[in-house]
Amino acid sequence: MCQTENKSVCFYNSHQMKQQSIYYQQVQVDGINLFYREAGEKGKPVILLLNGVPNSSSAFQELMNDLKEDFFLIAPDFPGFGNSDVPDPGKYAYTFENLSLTVEHLIDKLGLQQPNVYALGYGGPIAFRIAMRRPDLFDSWILQNSNAYEEGLGPAMQAAAPYLTNRNEETERLVKPLLTIDGIRLFFLDGARNPQGINPDNYHNALYYLSRPGQQAIQLDLLYDYRNNLAQYPRWQQWLRTTQPHTLLVWGKNDVFFPLSAAEAIKRDVPGAELHVYDTSHLALEEHHADIAENIKTFLNK
Repeated sequence: MCQTENKSVCFYNSHQMKQQSIYYQQVQVDGINLFYREAGEKGKPVILLLNGVPNSSSAFQELMNDLKEDFFLIAPDFPGFGNSDVPDPGKYAYTFENLSLTVEHLIDKLGLQQPNVYALGYGGPIAFRIAMRRPDLFDSWILQNSNAYEEGLGPAMQAAAPYLTNRNEETERLVKPLLTIDGIRLFFLDGARNPQGINPDNYHNALYYLSRPGQQAIQLDLLYDYRNNLAQYPRWQQWLRTTQPHTLLVWGKNDVFFPLSAAEAIKRDVPGAELHVYDTSHLALEEHHADIAENIKTFLNK
């Protein structure tokens, strides 16, 4: 309510103002300053959102706005990503194992009790590695265009196979284009139903972060380490079959990295998994964040 008689100029007390949608926080974990986005009220069901290349927690901005009334949401930037510290590779090896340990320590530092996990792209291997150490940590799983099966490797990942098998100057030349604006557009636009509806600021911002000094070496190290995820696939598959986690699959079916076959393989081993398929790219949230938010609300409120 306006606090002055002159209705053209209004002053508001703090209790009259709507709460800010998302907060941008920082915390020290493993000696690294980690940035994370936080939304919603503590005490509500927790969702931990784990992303990967080419962007970072910024991929979840719209989804967090969609879900903030119903959940408490935490979306970190991994070390070397987004607004988090970029430790020297000589002091912090950029491997999925190390990233998973840092995320696990973040969960404990923030006191997140049995969070639900939303894993996109690289976030999947990080979540699976945590689950191998602490099988009961995550209450429910939401997987979006992430993979644990060789049959789920799309053409872009298959093209990177020589690099994963034998890293050298020649094979590096095969994957370096992924770190250019054309490569980043591949994540956002290739397979999108309506590319004109995707904000170009998002892929130009991703390019900015990936163009910082040292980023190419970091991302190449992490991509090369994906070979160790491939080696873990059978273990993760067995865990899925044995554990039958409460699972929601939301998938951009035209993904050139992890296409629909990746989701279908998970559903084969976890028949109770709920699958929603969208006619879009790897980054399905760009076109369908509102739809996916409704999927999540229905799934977690069952």
